[in-house]
Amino acid sequence: METRRLGDLWPVSALTLGGGGLGQIWGKTDRDEAVATVRLAVARGVTLLDLAPMYGRGEAEAVAGAAFEGAWPEGLRVTTKYLLANLPAAEVHAKLEKSLRRSLETLKREQVDLFFLHSNIHPVGYTYQKNAETQGRWALTWPLYVEAVIPAFERLKAQGLIGAWGITGVGLPRTIMDALRHDEKPAVVQAVANLLDSAGDMRRYEEPAEPRNIIRTAKNNGVGVMGIRAVQAGALTAQVDRDLPTDSAEAKDYVKAAPFRGLAADLGEDPAILAHRYALAIEGVDTVVLGVKNRAELEGILAAEAKGPLDATTTARIEALGLRRQVPRIPLDAPL
Repeated sequence: METRRLGDLWPVSALTLGGGGLGQIWGKTDRDEAVATVRLAVARGVTLLDLAPMYGRGEAEAVAGAAFEGAWPEGLRVTTKYLLANLPAAEVHAKLEKSLRRSLETLKREQVDLFFLHSNIHPVGYTYQKNAETQGRWALTWPLYVEAVIPAFERLKAQGLIGAWGITGVGLPRTIMDALRHDEKPAVVQAVANLLDSAGDMRRYEEPAEPRNIIRTAKNNGVGVMGIRAVQAGALTAQVDRDLPTDSAEAKDYVKAAPFRGLAADLGEDPAILAHRYALAIEGVDTVVLGVKNRAELEGILAAEAKGPLDATTTARIEALGLRRQVPRIPLDAPL
């Protein structure tokens, strides 16, 4: 498998195995099949697992722990995450450390390579368009991020519990880009990397989404990029494999993506495979996180990766469908 350097950190495989499928967020599987999927991914060259305790209430991390029983293969790296509330600064480190230590115990490891802040970050006084009444549970202010979260992450590094830290980049774009330009910046950002430029129901703000600008800002500042939501939670597959509310962003994106499925049919391709090869070709993306839940799904994407990123001609045909039009603050085709 191709390897790419993750920002200023280390080389990683072009594909990362994500925990959503392993934790049964993206449809049903079972523990044995999930464990077998992890082992197959590693045997076929995957060197990074992207996990979190919220994936199946700890199931994804339990799967990884069971897959290796503490004997982790050399060179295999792992992430975890924490959704931090907007709480008093004095409580931040303890909250992060408590969650991290629980993850380490489940994973049967002494350190994770990357620990992600999974919360949105916003200016003081900002109100989200969606779920504003609960935003204190999943979003925090810029001053709290700078004055408490960053020092807490650095303290966890000094404790030897994490190798580096990052942020999930699906929140307010201008604040994410501020974080990527900040003097004390994350080592890695997880950024949306799909042909719709859509974060689906993870987007709660009114402003235009700017994933390409986030990726460009990351690369211009030496921050690694993990591309997420390559198939937009199933919207870019042939058929969503779980029930969705008709008013969900994912259901709406599935309808919007009908021309893409038509193009995939014309090309004789599985839409999910085509979408992953598209994500692998996005400039600035170091590794694409997979949401597969079983070996069959994994095998298909491993075969797609072996073909290499999507060629320019097919990419141009996808872009010509006009599925990711928006009003960004700077041109989307500006060079890195």
